[in-house]
Amino acid sequence: MRKVAIQGVAGSFHEIAAKAYFREEQIEIVPCDTFKEVFNSIENDEELLGVIAIENTIAGSLLQNHDLLRKSGCLIIGEYKQRIAHQLVALSGQTLEDIKEVHSHPIALMQCEEFLEANRHIMVVESDDTALSAREIAVNNIKGRAAICSDLAADIYGLEILAKDIETNKRNFTRFLVVAKPDTAYRLNRGMELNKSTIVFTLPHEEGSLSKVLTILSFYHINLTKIQSLPIVGREWEYQFYAALTFSNYERYRQSLEAIKPLTREFQNLGEYREAKTPAVN
Repeated sequence: MRKVAIQGVAGSFHEIAAKAYFREEQIEIVPCDTFKEVFNSIENDEELLGVIAIENTIAGSLLQNHDLLRKSGCLIIGEYKQRIAHQLVALSGQTLEDIKEVHSHPIALMQCEEFLEANRHIMVVESDDTALSAREIAVNNIKGRAAICSDLAADIYGLEILAKDIETNKRNFTRFLVVAKPDTAYRLNRGMELNKSTIVFTLPHEEGSLSKVLTILSFYHINLTKIQSLPIVGREWEYQFYAALTFSNYERYRQSLEAIKPLTREFQNLGEYREAKTPAVN
């Protein structure tokens, strides 16, 4: 059975994404308290895979995870785009008027801003995890408190959904990456039709350096689907650039990388994989 490390406890969106990505096989979920712990677990177990959130359509990029991935030495082997639907859950037998406070992850709270604005009698409390907030209510039998979490978490912990799909924007998706140590990544992706990669690089501090790189990628018909800059700690006004590339011709894509490498510094390929399609919204 394949083992997959995630950040969060049972019922988290990471678990939902992991099970959806590996839907054709049975997996064992390895829960971790933090994203750093996910990568540490993979470092200590050659066969362990990881699923980490990297970007949300509303909250933007998870910058910490870009840096953790780069430093870990892991490679991306796949991605999955998960529709995020938030539920307000509590112990059964209560109404919305009985709820005095709601606990959840800061990003989940932000994504439900309109609902929370309309229910100002509920005090908002930030926590480390959506599913963990639900579990705490169930384990400690806390009345008057609600959590914002997934349907799965509500089901696992036996909580009642008081308000369904309370996210402000229904086109709320999170992109998750599946990561592995290099030897495992090469083995799992052998023979797969790859059409996407993520690279990271720095550039010399001179005029037009980024423009030159983008021009070369365009010349080779490589599509830049995202570019994210992060400041380099200790090196004022210097940045790392994370770029997601899609391609239809693998050989031409490899030629484009060889062409841009001389223009960059500290170039690193974070993985080649299959692009995930964004699910339709009902």
